[in-house]
Amino acid sequence: MRHNKKFNHLSRKKAHREALLSNLTISLIMHKRIFTTLAKAKALRVFAEPLITRSKTDDMTNRRLVFSYLQNKDAVKELFGVVAEKVADRPGGYLRILKTGHRLGDNAEMAMIELVDFNENMLEAAGGKKEKSTRRSRRKKSAAPAAEAPAAEAPATEAPAEEAPKAE
Repeated sequence: MRHNKKFNHLSRKKAHREALLSNLTISLIMHKRIFTTLAKAKALRVFAEPLITRSKTDDMTNRRLVFSYLQNKDAVKELFGVVAEKVADRPGGYLRILKTGHRLGDNAEMAMIELVDFNENMLEAAGGKKEKSTRRSRRKKSAAPAAEAPAAEAPATEAPAEEAPKAE
């Protein structure tokens, strides 16, 4: 019986599953985006997000603890350097999973998992949001400031200056 066992075992023994998730996490940290099956991506999010949270406070204890999971010096250096700098102000939700369809060979659901702060295209799209469109007609904004502009130029105390003749 599997009562109260909530994580996905991925059809592997414990050591194999931990090695798989460790290698996927290393690849994710180094490349910032990987393609894998949806089940592995969901399991990877549960495995990797606490490690990213630990990287936000750079001390020897956290570095050693993360290294005990990853066993890769380059990945730990990248995580505590570049990645931690980008996610410093984010309270959680460091990874994004996007479904990409089905694999041709076995029809497995595929997904792309990426670090949220490293996708430049989505960051630009979120920063430059366009206005909400409506079917109603709106009053022109240029008509209102045009009426106020001449009044601001000529104060009431001065006499109006003569206008130059127009060349026709």
